[in-house]
Amino acid sequence: MSLVDQIQVIDADSHLHEPPDLWTARMSARKWGESSIPHVVRDDRSGNDVWVMGGLPGWPSGGGAQAGWKEWFPAHPPRFEDADRAASDPTERLRWMDEHGIYAQLLYSNVALFRSAELSNSSSMNEELLLECLRVYNDFQTEWAAAAPGRFIPLTQIPFWNLEASVAEVLRCAENGHRGVVMSQEPAAYGAPPLIDPHWDRLWAVAQELGLPVNFHILTGSSAGGDGSADLPPEDDALLVASTVGFIAGNLRTLSHLMVAGVCDRFPRLNFVTVESGIGWIPFFLESMDWQWQNNAATRGRELLPSELFKRQCYGCFWFEEGAARAAIDLVGADNFMFETDFPHPTSLSPGEATIAQSPRAHIEKFADLPEAHLRQILHGNAARIYHL
Repeated sequence: MSLVDQIQVIDADSHLHEPPDLWTARMSARKWGESSIPHVVRDDRSGNDVWVMGGLPGWPSGGGAQAGWKEWFPAHPPRFEDADRAASDPTERLRWMDEHGIYAQLLYSNVALFRSAELSNSSSMNEELLLECLRVYNDFQTEWAAAAPGRFIPLTQIPFWNLEASVAEVLRCAENGHRGVVMSQEPAAYGAPPLIDPHWDRLWAVAQELGLPVNFHILTGSSAGGDGSADLPPEDDALLVASTVGFIAGNLRTLSHLMVAGVCDRFPRLNFVTVESGIGWIPFFLESMDWQWQNNAATRGRELLPSELFKRQCYGCFWFEEGAARAAIDLVGADNFMFETDFPHPTSLSPGEATIAQSPRAHIEKFADLPEAHLRQILHGNAARIYHL
């Protein structure tokens, strides 16, 4: 009997691929203006259908849904309709999950996640329109998750550029069954206060009181992700490898700031999750943080080391790693790590013609020699505990 037949695996990072009419079908063109509402148009130059958000065309409607696609990344389905239906249809998603040994999935967005920061700075979208777009997306996710309660876990996308609206949206969505908060890893890049600023304390307090983890997904900070990708020639697709690996830098920086600046100290029951960033780097990160901490006059004498703060309230998620994940589990323990598939992203655990990825079922089986208690924590227990599943 395989591991996925013994343990109800919770996927800590999957993505809900937005249909082209998500906003146009739910928002009044008379009130907002037809061209202002996020919509999809045909780009004759590229041959792709692309999203237009805040007057900014670019994100392909089939982008971010390369699971099972016939061509190697960075190729992607040219249209929403060409993508695997499991990326957007709840019935097909359940079929995919059952086939690959996944019991439940935490749901992140695609275009709504990776374009929300840019939208906050768009001069062509007023704040009321921005807020309405996020409310509509969150309601869409609530409806989508209702197709399989307990198996689809909605998370709240917040308008981080407006604190009052963010708190209100967290409260509203919590009543609708959302189990976590999705926060920009670098709000200061868009004119909001940095995460260590007391400005955010009310949001942290509400999330802590409601038991909602704060989730930092990669690529939700500055457009360069803090990885230097802005310096890479855009015509060289091979360099995407370097920039993709560098995306974790943003979350590394975010976690270190939250630990050092006292946010974890002030909110000891609030959980922070670094998403789609792997875990192999975490042992070095914690050992380095402790070393610098103990050699700094400003932090000597404080009660807990960064590694102790991490173990108390921080979590990482992994998917393709094997050796690095084993090392992290051996050095840090099993209580702070969760498994993810990243479905339906280009390098997710999604078998197909143009990928080396195995099924999640097969990848999980590689860890069968680990202690059963460790496996149950990583594959189910940690996510079930912090998201109250």
